[in-house]
Amino acid sequence: MTHVSERSGAGSSPTGAGGDRQPWSAGSSRTQRKRSVSYADAGVSIEAGDRAVELLKSKVRQTRRPEVMGDLGGFAGLFRLDTKKYKNPILASSTDGVGTKLVIAQQLDIHDTVGIDLVAMVVDDLVACGAEPLFLLDYIATGEVVPDKVAEIGAGIADGCRYAGCALLGGETAEHPGVLRPDEYDISATGVGVVEESDILSPERVEVGDVVIAMRSSGLHSNGYSLVRHVLLGAGRMRLDVVIEDFGRQRTLGEELLTPTKIYAQDCLKLIAEAEVRTLAHVTGGGIPGNLVRVLPEHVDAVVNRSTWKPQPIFDLIQSKGRIEDPEMEATFNMGVGMFAVVSAEDADRALATLTGRGVDAWQAGEIIEGTGNVQMIGQHTRG
Repeated sequence: MTHVSERSGAGSSPTGAGGDRQPWSAGSSRTQRKRSVSYADAGVSIEAGDRAVELLKSKVRQTRRPEVMGDLGGFAGLFRLDTKKYKNPILASSTDGVGTKLVIAQQLDIHDTVGIDLVAMVVDDLVACGAEPLFLLDYIATGEVVPDKVAEIGAGIADGCRYAGCALLGGETAEHPGVLRPDEYDISATGVGVVEESDILSPERVEVGDVVIAMRSSGLHSNGYSLVRHVLLGAGRMRLDVVIEDFGRQRTLGEELLTPTKIYAQDCLKLIAEAEVRTLAHVTGGGIPGNLVRVLPEHVDAVVNRSTWKPQPIFDLIQSKGRIEDPEMEATFNMGVGMFAVVSAEDADRALATLTGRGVDAWQAGEIIEGTGNVQMIGQHTRG
């Protein structure tokens, strides 16, 4: 994050960024009859914003890549693209947020994990086309800048960038009193990646006989939380601090709901380097059918066998408490799979070995057959 402002860098301290000069104002020589109104009186603290940035600097520097130019505090982040690595480099971009999972973080006053969710939502969309994430720009809007809280959020974003191998190049923290409550905030980010034009993953690469490999999610990830809150905390009247036996290790509902989203970017880049990957599908809003269908050409179907995996207990809890039908669950949640890779049948074993070697829980979940561009969900999940 580069600076803090109300909206877009409109504010500056009375002494300026680095000197003692007072800003000019009309009639400044007149005797003031009343105390002048300050930015702080309107609810915006520039000093708190500056403190938040200072607290974050060491974390942000840990995400630095060799291509990053300059230091924090500039009006724009600079990144030197190494064009010698590519014949025809194509830039990829993605923008996303975390959604109402933030409500859980605010209720629990735990803010150091949602930044990881934010990075995951962006970089795993980038890698789905084969792009290496290069850098990310974040945006935090809050009712009141509390430096320690903003630093916690930013630290999670920096951690996510390190896991993804991209630089946190800059961003913005905006204080919006009167729009958001003092304890409220929202976050979003934009990421940029690069891929060789001839290596772009696309539906055109998918062939009949290819294998569908699933990669386990860490839980709910960052989708469906409006339904989750309605079912569990609203109608279900459950408390976030209640221990759920099925979760194990004396884990509370709140801890489960704040489990950070798995970041697959580096694992997928390694997979692309080691095996014949046709395409990747990041499972977010829309669930497995709604996202896997996006990477299929019109002449094939993907057959996914539910019996090849068991969803985490949180999905059973949501479904039973809300009496939610199977189609609605699968259209809303990832059901235990955060990413799919479609690979050639010849490279399926190599692909699984590569992912397993990197600690990714992966398995063959289906295959590509002749069809009309649809996802066929067959079988039933194992229970108990």
